[in-house]
Amino acid sequence: MSISTAQIDQLVQDWISIDPNPETKQEIQTLSQNREYDKLRQKLYPRIAFGTAGLRSSMESGFAHMNDVTVLQASQGLVNYLASKFEHPSIVVGYDHRYHSQRFAELLASVALVKGGITVYYLGSIDDLSRESLKLSEGQFKNDDEASREYVHTPMVPFAIDTLGASGGVMITASHNPAMDNGYKVYYSNGCQIIPPVDHEIAESIEHNLQPWSDQVWNVTENFTAGFHSGVLKPVKEEIVKQYVEQVKLKLVKTDELDFNFVYTPMHGVGLETFAKCLSLFKKTQKYEFVTKQAKPDPAFPTVSFPNPEEKGALDLAIETASGLGYKLVLANDPDADRFSLAVADKNGKFKQLTGNEIGFLFAMHVIETLSKDELSRTYLLNSTVSSQILKAMAEKDGFQFADTLTGFKWMGNKAIDLTKDGYLVPFAFEESIGFMFDIVHDKDGVSAAIVFLQLYQRWTASGDVDVLDKLQAGYRKYGWFKDLNGYYRVGDMEVTGKIFASIRDSYKGSDYTETIGGYKVTYWRDLTVGYDSSTADHKPLLPVDPHSQMITGVLEPLKRPANDPKLSVRFTARGSGTEPKLKVYIEGKSTVSESDALSVADDCWETLKKQWFKPDVYGLKESKP
Repeated sequence: MSISTAQIDQLVQDWISIDPNPETKQEIQTLSQNREYDKLRQKLYPRIAFGTAGLRSSMESGFAHMNDVTVLQASQGLVNYLASKFEHPSIVVGYDHRYHSQRFAELLASVALVKGGITVYYLGSIDDLSRESLKLSEGQFKNDDEASREYVHTPMVPFAIDTLGASGGVMITASHNPAMDNGYKVYYSNGCQIIPPVDHEIAESIEHNLQPWSDQVWNVTENFTAGFHSGVLKPVKEEIVKQYVEQVKLKLVKTDELDFNFVYTPMHGVGLETFAKCLSLFKKTQKYEFVTKQAKPDPAFPTVSFPNPEEKGALDLAIETASGLGYKLVLANDPDADRFSLAVADKNGKFKQLTGNEIGFLFAMHVIETLSKDELSRTYLLNSTVSSQILKAMAEKDGFQFADTLTGFKWMGNKAIDLTKDGYLVPFAFEESIGFMFDIVHDKDGVSAAIVFLQLYQRWTASGDVDVLDKLQAGYRKYGWFKDLNGYYRVGDMEVTGKIFASIRDSYKGSDYTETIGGYKVTYWRDLTVGYDSSTADHKPLLPVDPHSQMITGVLEPLKRPANDPKLSVRFTARGSGTEPKLKVYIEGKSTVSESDALSVADDCWETLKKQWFKPDVYGLKESKP
């Protein structure tokens, strides 16, 4: 959408009238005086969108980004919404170590305190406020010690909501995004990330609360002091962390000893504090080491080009540390510790980093092996529709139930709650992007995942019975080889994604779906944009339909099937990203014969979709194939 210079001038005035920060206010004023409209447009328009992921963007001035103004506006809308829905509203507020995270959390708490009638359960520090808040109030910055900042890992917010019976909560974090990004992740009263229609209702409330309610909302130091003395601002981190560790002990710790050595890295993030507390639950552990250069929270992430354990090279320091010590296992959390990754040494001492689907498969085998037959018959395991379908194959053989959901733990968390209400056990859910959910919170949690994996490793490897990599291969021989090839195409313009999917649908106009794609026969088709599913009696999908997003899933069989592998097939999902300029492609080959066949059919499917549908040269896409 275009915007005129007159409209930009008005946005400049709107910004200047609201922004309390003299530096960012001056930045916008200078750009306006110099008539740098391209830069102003990038900063001010369109307004940062609020959705099921809350807010996430780079931290810079302007209505299009994460900053004091947009956080205050979002907070006023959210607080008003909760006050309208609950008789005695309350909110949990947490933050990580990223630049401005503490400041943004303080602004949210300040808004809630000014609103009145709302209890603020604060997981941060009320004694040692952020440098930014103190500077604006001419207060004294007490302590630059990172420990005094009272960071928490992301799952602590939904855990606190459940524990305290809060109306909702917010975690200030951008997870594993680049250093200059931040986010505002919103949870509802059920301890899950928000889903429609709640996200739309909050977004509408934000639009009606864009103007600061008063000058008082900006006065963090005064509001914190008054809120604490009146008892409506409650510092709860110590008690919540204690209860989290107790629940890990009660629900997840099933062994007393860990008879092996390992290396752990929090990836310059906040995971170490809580992980170390949970590790102390074991009566005996062998030697474990932390990656020294990555152990302390550091918002610059100096040793990694991208702070995501999935990225190539992110675990290099940890693997180097383990190799030097002769250890065979590396565990990692992402910076806000809601994701979990690992690498294991093979028999030749070479480290292999496992994919999210491989780790999920190991967890699933571990979980079902530790359940009784009676429990197994009442058990559901969950994953998202872009994750491995090996859970479905396991359920068919082993007698438990399986369900998949839309992408994201907000859907798996809600599904788990519904199934639990119906009397089922839901001990585990996962997503291919190294997210794992156990019966602690209804969201992914990298710390609890690490604690479970240590026990899995103890059962299979430390006892000398089987190697983790051998266990994977044994599992594939039992259930079939399911091998993924997940990547994406970066798009220069978000509108290009819609054009590509429109072209796909035009190619079979007049039919419900195409019968063939290249050298493949289509055996299953689901389009969650238009609302079609070939497998249901009425052809309506069981999963939610969203006409504003793009998502197609298909199962394909080679037109010329190999005689020794008559069940060879491949499943794909193509979807537009809601937060990044990417068209994401998830492909999983399935073979009953070999891993190489599963990988080969997955690779061929990628190339077929690339040629038939995505056409990088035509649409100007940049391919990122694993």
